[in-house]
Amino acid sequence: MTTDPVCGMQVDPRTAAGKSVYKGQTYYFCSLSCKKTFDKDPEKYAIKSGGSASEHEHHH
Repeated sequence: MTTDPVCGMQVDPRTAAGKSVYKGQTYYFCSLSCKKTFDKDPEKYAIKSGGSASEHEHHH
């Protein structure tokens, strides 16, 4: 199982409604709506190297 980066839902890659590849990482989606949202602004949802977004919020 993997996590839909848009909504946070658990997704089985074998049955995912869609997938996108961004910067060498494959992302799977629960619905085409989540895929479209990701594809419009992948940087907003993509996994950041070097830590999560919540970690960056603490380094003001």
